[in-house]
Amino acid sequence: MIDGEILYVINPNSSQDVTNGIDDAIAPLRAFGREIRCLTLAEGPSGIESQAQADETVPHVLRLAASLPDAAGFVIACFGDPGVHALRDRTGKPVLGIQESAVATAMTLGQRFGIIAILPASIPRHLRSLGAMGVTDRLAGDRALNLGVADLQDDTTTLARMVNVGTDLRDQDGADVLILGCAGMARYRVPLEQALGLPVVDPCQAAAAMALGRISLNQSHKIREPHAD
Repeated sequence: MIDGEILYVINPNSSQDVTNGIDDAIAPLRAFGREIRCLTLAEGPSGIESQAQADETVPHVLRLAASLPDAAGFVIACFGDPGVHALRDRTGKPVLGIQESAVATAMTLGQRFGIIAILPASIPRHLRSLGAMGVTDRLAGDRALNLGVADLQDDTTTLARMVNVGTDLRDQDGADVLILGCAGMARYRVPLEQALGLPVVDPCQAAAAMALGRISLNQSHKIREPHAD
């Protein structure tokens, strides 16, 4: 274990079950030696299913991050990336959002990515973010499970829906890599890969892996003053 600062993964909803799933998903990354702690935002909704819910969590996320002086970096573990840019304004430490990280990772694993959303209302939020990233030409499709965050705890129903939606993204939309569009989907990555024969990106794993790289390289989004000769 590397002594010193900690990578904090903040779940902006108040579901400890979701946080536990995130913690399990990123467990293999602890082999790199950096301590990683997953935190649940007590003030958050039980599940973030709308832009309004995502926006309401931002001040709470910022307060929680400010209370963590031993942080080496932060991952915001909600697919809407709430508060990512605001937190980047407040710190030079790495701040990674899981949606942005998942998309960047997917584009290294395939040419056209498909997103498995929780609800149809999630899709416009995704499209706005993808437009801001300038990657809509790499999007094969974005399809919803029609399941809320709490419904994802039903393993049998959720995996069956994921296989159906993933099959449509692969066979109808032409996706050659899939992204899980919610932090609560973490435990389904491996069985979905096995069922569909495509690489599947868990966004929390993608963001935590990027954050560890940034921390190790001492790389920041903040502009530093050049050293004098």
